[in-house]
This record gives sequence, structure tokens and C-alpha cells, in this order.
Amino acid sequence: MFESLSERLGGVFDRLRGRGALNEADVRAALREVRIALLEADVALPVVRDFVDKVTEAAIGQSVLRSITPGQQVVKIVNDALTEMLGSEASDLELDVTPPAIVMMVGLQGSGKTTTTAKIAKRLRERGRKKVLLASLDVNRPAAQEQLAVLGVQAEVATLPIVAGQQPVDIARRALNAAKLQGFDVLILDTAGRLHVDQALMDEMKAVADVTRPQEILLVVDALTGQDAVNVAKNFSDQVPLTGVVLTRMDGDARGGAALSMRAVTGKPIKFVGTGEKLDGLELFQPSRVAGRILGMGDVVSLVERAAESIKAEDAEKLADRMSKGQFDLNDLRGQLAQMRKMGGLGALASMLPGIAKVKNAMANGQVDDKILIHMDAIIGSMTPKERAKPELLNAKRKIRVAKGSGTTVQDVNKILKMHQEMATMMKKMKKMGGLKGLAAMFGKGGGGMGGLGGLGGPGGGMPPGGGGGLGGLPGLPGGQGLPPGFENFMKKK
Repeated sequence: MFESLSERLGGVFDRLRGRGALNEADVRAALREVRIALLEADVALPVVRDFVDKVTEAAIGQSVLRSITPGQQVVKIVNDALTEMLGSEASDLELDVTPPAIVMMVGLQGSGKTTTTAKIAKRLRERGRKKVLLASLDVNRPAAQEQLAVLGVQAEVATLPIVAGQQPVDIARRALNAAKLQGFDVLILDTAGRLHVDQALMDEMKAVADVTRPQEILLVVDALTGQDAVNVAKNFSDQVPLTGVVLTRMDGDARGGAALSMRAVTGKPIKFVGTGEKLDGLELFQPSRVAGRILGMGDVVSLVERAAESIKAEDAEKLADRMSKGQFDLNDLRGQLAQMRKMGGLGALASMLPGIAKVKNAMANGQVDDKILIHMDAIIGSMTPKERAKPELLNAKRKIRVAKGSGTTVQDVNKILKMHQEMATMMKKMKKMGGLKGLAAMFGKGGGGMGGLGGLGGPGGGMPPGGGGGLGGLPGLPGGQGLPPGFENFMKKK
């Protein structure tokens, strides 16, 4: 998300950083480009005007222009202003009430409301340890209630039994009684949508709200509709006491105008963003982290959190033990590749790591494909257990067999072996430096790891050698999991 805006702003700020001194004309010229970039990203004009005025006032101050690093100072001011525009602090659901807490989902038809309902229920069950009941009040759309029932099974949460012919207000009453009698912590009501905002829709929502008195009324809007999403949110917020917004399909929105305008136009926080069709494709909206992604600073904290969710503690401990002894075979490499896929693949990692815009561009242009991870796994899977444990057994004849078995080439097999050799060498060095403390020393100050990604975007692309620190240097990440050195050799397009 925000790829086009991030690329535009990145170019502006690179030019600012490259100058030793700035005058007022330089800053104003840069901010004119920022203004154009925001408008092209479909951000609402009043929001852009207020944003640029605020940044300009702060950026042309004498403390910035006379600073040792004026370019960096301007970037910081823009980052702070972006964070404030997006809502400053993350806003989770407020469910600290006597159970059951009621969450009411509203929005237009086709915005992804029903899927989002199931995603939130799954999140509450897994992270909040809540007992959740889902109820569909949509009696207009064919099979809407059945759809929620199916999603409830997938999310492993209960759904209210369907009674044919009941009207939305009656279903809401029945759901509330069932939630109270059966000891549910949270009741989520999936209301009906319309193709456009009309009075009948508003009257129905108000009637349901009067009966259930929800703690949260969440508006679900499709981010891909751009300014239309902002207009819909404004219309709903004028009619219904919204407590927050959920933006769906944010993973497909390269511009991000809806997200940047929503808080300023409606005054309501963006609580969640949908990032995929699967039920775990929902993220808490973190303004400061999103601002960092937009400005190319990455989102390392989210990356650590995703890693913690994806990596099993026992696997991390087992690998950490082997690494402390300087041991690392192809089974370990295969495990790391599997963890990368669990964390969302190369695209998800690239979107969160700072300073690798060219890596993302390489992926967007088809030079790098997430299928590479599958191909690498196939190569290692085509080896025998003995070969995976002792790669030195792989002579020319064996390599030909492995290449044929995995549908790749001997050159690809050699790249995997080279990657493993580089990692094994790194593990031995780590052992000499004192085990896991040595790993921290190697990764924590910007060495190794992601540095190899410099070759992804062609000559001079990506990160500088030794830059980025990899995942191994991230504080709190178990087992020193990282992208293997030499990874770029395999990923370069043939």
C-alpha cells in the first residue's frame, strides 16, 4: 500500500537530504512537490492544504534552515505531520464493558463488511481470548446470512442460528438475548448494506442501534474507491454515531488517498485495515508505523510482531541452539524459507523494511517473484535427507538429479548451495564471537543480513552492502531469524 506516494515522496526527500544547506525557496519548492504527490494520491484537497500549510510553517523556521542536517529535519517534520493526520495513536476496539459488548458493522454493499466481521471475530478470539457470537441482520442480499455462517466456522466462532422471515430488529433482539444467556463476551452484528447511502438504510441502522446500544459502530469502506470512500464515510458519520472506520483492500491501494483523508474528514479513527482475502488479513491501524512506510522508513515493529506470531518458540529455540554451536544445514535453511512464507512472503517483508524501495520496484516490475521461495523449497526438497544434512555430498551427478527433480537448473542448485555456504560460514563466525551475543554483534549494527539485497534492483539498486541489519538484528525476534546472505543471487531474474 502507498507505493506510488512513497516513491514520489522518497524522490523529493532524497534531493533535500543530498544538500548541505537549505534556504526557504528550497523548502517551499520541495513542499510544492509534496502537495502534488498527495493530490495525485487522491487525498482530499482541504486535507492537503492544511497539511502543507502546517509543514511549511514548521519547516521554514530558522532552527531547521540552520540545522546541521536540514534535510533530515524537514523529513522528520513531514513524518510527524503525517502521523498526526492519520490519527497519532492506534485505536483498538473499546470493549471494556459488562458483557456482552456489542459491535455493529455498517457500510455499503460490496465493501467487504461480512468478511471483515469474521476477521474481527477471529482476531478477538485468538488475541483477546474472547467468546464471540456473530449475527447477520442482512435479509436483503441472497445467502448473506449463510455466508456469515460459513465464515464463522472458518474463524471458529459461533453464529446465530438463521430463522427465515425475521426482520433485522427482531434478529438483533434475539442475538442480544442469546449472547446474554450463553455468556458471550462480544456480539458482532453484521448489518445490511445498500448500493448507495439512502434513508431506508439509515433508518434500519438507527433502529438496530436503539435496540442493542452498541459500544462500537464500525464503518467498513473499500479503500480502492478513493475519494468515494471518504464521501461515504462522511455521509455515514453525519447520520450514525460512528466510533471508527475499517478500510478494506488496503493491500491493493497503491495511492492511499482514502486512508490519508479519512481521519481528517470524518474525525473518526481508522481502527483496522484489511490486507487480503484470508481471515488473518486484518491489521490494527498504527498511524506512526504507516507514516514510516509512506516515507520509506519501513515498519520494523510490525515486522517483529508478525515474526513473533509466525515463528514457533520451540523451532526458534532449536535453531538458536544449533546456531550457537555453529551448526547450519540445508534443513535449517529450508525452515527459514518456510518462515518467510508464513510472514507473508517477500512482498510483505519488503513493505516493512526501511530503505529498500528498489526491491519493491523489482517485485512490482516482475523482476522478483514470491514463487522464488517455492522454487527454493522444491530444490531442497528434491535432495535426500543425507544431502540436506551434508551438502558437501552434492557432486555434479547429484546436482543434475536434484535440478531435474525440482524442475530447475543446476545453476539454481549451485545458488542454493552458495547461499547455504555463506550462512554456515556466518554461523561459525558467530560461534567464535560468543554464540548468540556474537550474532547480535554481527547483525545489530547494520551488518550482513539484508545487505545482500543490493543486487535486486540491478546495479546499485536496493540497499548498500552491509546495510539494513536483516531480521536477525531486530530486538525481540527469537532465534535470530533473518533473510539468508546471498539471497539476491538466487532472486535475480534469469
